[in-house]
Amino acid sequence: MKFLTATDRYIARLVIVPLVSTLVIAAMLLVLDKMLRLFDFVAAEGGPVSVVWQMLANLLPEYLSLGIPIGLLLGILLAFRQLSLSSELDVFRAVGLGYGRLLRVPFIFAIILAGVNLAIVGWIQPESRYAYERLGFELRSGALGASIKVGEFTNLGKNMTIRIEGSQEQGRQLSGIFVRVKSGRDNILTVTAKQGQFMATDDPDVIILRLSDGTLVHENVDYETPRILNFTNHDLPIDLPRIEAFRERGGKEREYTLPELVRIGTNPSTPAIERAESRSSFHFRIVEVVMMLLMPLLAVSLAIPPKRSTSALGVFLSIIMIVAYHKINQYGEDIGALGRVDPIIALWGPFILFAGLIIWMYYQVSHVPGGQPIGALERFFAKSGSFLKGMLSIGRKRQIHMEN
Repeated sequence: MKFLTATDRYIARLVIVPLVSTLVIAAMLLVLDKMLRLFDFVAAEGGPVSVVWQMLANLLPEYLSLGIPIGLLLGILLAFRQLSLSSELDVFRAVGLGYGRLLRVPFIFAIILAGVNLAIVGWIQPESRYAYERLGFELRSGALGASIKVGEFTNLGKNMTIRIEGSQEQGRQLSGIFVRVKSGRDNILTVTAKQGQFMATDDPDVIILRLSDGTLVHENVDYETPRILNFTNHDLPIDLPRIEAFRERGGKEREYTLPELVRIGTNPSTPAIERAESRSSFHFRIVEVVMMLLMPLLAVSLAIPPKRSTSALGVFLSIIMIVAYHKINQYGEDIGALGRVDPIIALWGPFILFAGLIIWMYYQVSHVPGGQPIGALERFFAKSGSFLKGMLSIGRKRQIHMEN
């Protein structure tokens, strides 16, 4: 007997489409929101546009860790909602396939995606977060080669100022150049040139600015008058400012992997606040992953509307519940990191309560005849909808009466 029957493959097809669609849409929305701010940041720092895509790539694991649970929940929920509205769910149950049997494939998805999410939050995300912070540091410090903006004065180090009127070939050909260099306290070199270009040297800390058709003015306290030189070609060496090395990975608890968090949290010589932060971050990541194993039960509990109803209240409520639970976990992580509450209580306490609620809701649907865990909410919204329709109808009738 095959492990997956035709019914399992059918349910898998129903689950996979909304699961992948929701995951892609959620990731795209998060990326687009961040992309606009990154473009502004990179443009303000004068960095290359390509670094935006590198920074977004390093943020993708973090966005996937948020999108995977939502995609899993909505994928299963929409699949079972479709089965319920088409009455296929009643047929499956009539031939002896209970909810537990129908959830075989959703639980397979949940286990696989929980493992993927564990790898992301435990090992991939800390590394990518550190790479993102490093790129931001290099942008601010100029290590990525900040561009010289046309029409603006740009400082190259402490003693050199440059301004250009035009730039072609992605900055390789410059025109309308003004350079002012100060060496020592009383030695100033001012250069103007029609054209120029930057050239590399054997020394990575020095570049050459090759100028053409210009004038050089040399001022010094020992000179009675400035010395002026007209030139056809002149090479001006530029010492690149030294770039401060970026810190080692692990400056923040989000940059530690799970084994590193365990080592720090159990080391008696580590300061108490660092131990609390490490333990809180560890339990936060684990509890978020473990909750994914209960997503199939929550999805089924909210997927099935009352008979003769097509209400989508369960879909709306599922998003509210998972977002609210995530925010509660974030708050629990924060207070656990401050040492006010033990992270086990702050994070696993809400998990137990939420898990108990999910199990109760699933029991109502699967074992109580006619059970509807959100039946009271369904009736409330149905009555509210009828009331609003009645009020709108009365308003329209009064308007028609007044016009007549």
